[in-house]
Amino acid sequence: MQQPIVGYHQDEEQHWVARLACGHNQHVRHQPPWTVREWVTTEQGRASKLGFSLFCVKCIEQAPRDWSLVHHHAGHKEVKE
Repeated sequence: MQQPIVGYHQDEEQHWVARLACGHNQHVRHQPPWTVREWVTTEQGRASKLGFSLFCVKCIEQAPRDWSLVHHHAGHKEVKE
């Protein structure tokens, strides 16, 4: 199922992880030649992909959410992992 990227964070190994609108996380690594995602290496590149849809296997598997918004006011979003 396609889900848009709504944000990013880094995991404990400093790999970039996309937060998807469905509440699941998905790694977005740049590991040429296997996976070429040069855009993930810069803040500007990541920002350019906000709203871009990725296929979410966790949705197909009906996995529980990885995160949820617990507080949202005046443009401030607090994410609970």
